[in-house]
Amino acid sequence: MGQSPSATVDRENSLSDRFSILSSSGFISSEEFPDEIVANRDYTAEIPDECLAYVFQFLGPGDRNQCSLVCKRWLSVDGESRHRLSLNAHSEIVALLPSLFTRFDSVTKLALRCSRKSLSLTDDALVMISIRCRNLTRLKLRGCREISDEGMSAFAQNSKNLRKLSCGSCMFGAKALNAVLDYCWNLEELSVKRLRGIHDGAEPIGPGAAASSLKMICLKELVNGQSFEPLMIRSKNLKTLKIIHCLGDWDRVLQLIGNPNGNGKEKLNFNNNNNNSNCGSNSLMEIHLERIQVSDIGLSAISKSAKIENLHIVKTPECSNYGLVCVAENCKLLRKLHIDGWRTNRIGDEGLVAVAKHCFNLQELVLIGVNATYLSLAAIASNCTKLERLALCGSGTIGDAEISCIAEKCMALKKLCIKGCPISNISIGALGCGCPSLVKIKVRKCRGVSSEAGEWLREQRGSMVINMDACEIDGGFEASVSDGGVHEIGVEFPQVVGQVTGADTSTSGNGRLALLRSKLGLFAGRNLVACTLRRWSNADDNFNGNL
Repeated sequence: MGQSPSATVDRENSLSDRFSILSSSGFISSEEFPDEIVANRDYTAEIPDECLAYVFQFLGPGDRNQCSLVCKRWLSVDGESRHRLSLNAHSEIVALLPSLFTRFDSVTKLALRCSRKSLSLTDDALVMISIRCRNLTRLKLRGCREISDEGMSAFAQNSKNLRKLSCGSCMFGAKALNAVLDYCWNLEELSVKRLRGIHDGAEPIGPGAAASSLKMICLKELVNGQSFEPLMIRSKNLKTLKIIHCLGDWDRVLQLIGNPNGNGKEKLNFNNNNNNSNCGSNSLMEIHLERIQVSDIGLSAISKSAKIENLHIVKTPECSNYGLVCVAENCKLLRKLHIDGWRTNRIGDEGLVAVAKHCFNLQELVLIGVNATYLSLAAIASNCTKLERLALCGSGTIGDAEISCIAEKCMALKKLCIKGCPISNISIGALGCGCPSLVKIKVRKCRGVSSEAGEWLREQRGSMVINMDACEIDGGFEASVSDGGVHEIGVEFPQVVGQVTGADTSTSGNGRLALLRSKLGLFAGRNLVACTLRRWSNADDNFNGNL
C-alpha cells in the first residue's frame, strides 16, 4: 500500500540479489528454499500454538485484533493467550458478554470503563463476568454507576483470586468494599477514587481477611476517607499509603498508624526528643500526603515508621520544619523526598539541614515553593553523596551561589531541574564545569539565563541532554521529579529574553563563584539575535521529554 511500481520492483530485485548471495556462499541451498511458493499453503502451520501465542504477546491490541482475522487458528490462539482486556462498559454490551468471554477465556486483567453520558452495565453483568473469569486477578472500574453494593458483594464471592482492585466514580460504598476485603483473601492493592457511596456516616471499612495480604492503599478525592481507618491500622504488611485530596483531619488516623496501641490523642512534643520504643509495628515504606489537612502531629506520627524510603509532602500548609525534622531523625533510610511547600515558608533550612544530617541514602529530592538557602543546600550537597535527581522549583532564594555549590559537591547527580529560580548564566557556567555524572538538565522560566549560555553548555558537555527555554509567561506552577520525569504547569514571570539579573539573591558566595563571574561575564551584555533564537528553539524541540 502506498508504494509506487518502481519501488516494488526495486524491493523484489533487492530480495533476489540477497538470496543469490546467500545461495552462492553456501549458507542455504536451493533445496531448502523452493523456487516457487505453493499457493494456499499455510507456512505457519508448523509453528506450535505456544510459540504463536508468545509472538502475539509483543503486539499491541490493534495488531492483535488484525492478526485474529487471519484464520480460525490465529483467532483461537489470540483468544486463549490474551490475558488483558479493556471494555467500554455501557449497558448495550451485556448481550455480547457471553460470546466475548467464551473467546477470551484466559483473561486475568480486566478494565471496565463507562462515560458519563452512558448507562453502565449492571450487577447481573458484573456477576456474569465473575462467573466466566475465574482467573481474574486485576479489576479496574471507572464510571460504572449502575453497580451497587449487592453486585460487588456477589462479584467478590466469585473472585477470590483478586489481587488488585481500582474503582473510581462509582456509586457503591462501604458494604461493597467490606465484602471484597472479606472474600478476596489475596488482595494486595486497593485504589479508591471519588467513590460516591463513601460519605459522612458511612460504616467503617475493614480490616477483613485481606488485611494480612494488603500492600498498597490509595485514597483520592473522598469525602470520608477516614472510614478506612480500621483497614489502614490493621494492615500489618502495608508498604504504600497514598492519601490525596481527601477531606477531613488526618492527624488522628496517622497517629494510630504510627502507634496502633495508642488512642490517637497524643500531643505534639516540642522538645524534639522522639522515643523510638513507641514505634508502630507497621512496615510502611512509601507515603504520599497531598492536599490534605495534616499537621506536624501527623508527620511526627508517621516518622515512627522507620522503614520509610519514599515520602511526598505536597501542599499541606500546616506542616512545618518540626515535622520534617522528626521524619529525618527517625526515617534514616529515606531515598526519595518530595516537598511542595505551597510558598507558605513553613518548611525551610531547619528541616532540610536535618535531612542532610540524618538521611545519607537520599537519591531524589524535589523542592517546590520551598525557600531553601545556601546553608541547607550546601549541607545536602556535602552529606547526601548518593543524590542522583534534584529539582528546585519556584524558590526566590536559590541563586548562583547555591547552584555553584551543588555543581561543585554533587558528584553523583545525574538529573537536575531548575524552574522559576533567580539564577543567571553564572549557574550554567558552574554546571558546565561541575557535576561530572550529570546526563540531563532542564532549566525553565529562569529569566536570568540566556540561550547563549545554553549553547555554551552544549559545547562543553556534548553528551548531556539539555532542555532550556527563554523566559515564558505561564499561569501557576506545579512540578514533580522521579525516574518517570518532570511535569510542569508553569510559573509566573514577565517575558524577558536574554536578560541577566544584576543582583544575586543568594545568601553567600565564594571565590569559585567570583571566578565564574569573570569568565562568563561576556554573556551579561549580550542579547539574543533572531537567528540564534530560531536555531536553538528548533533544536530544543527535540528535547521536549521531561527530566
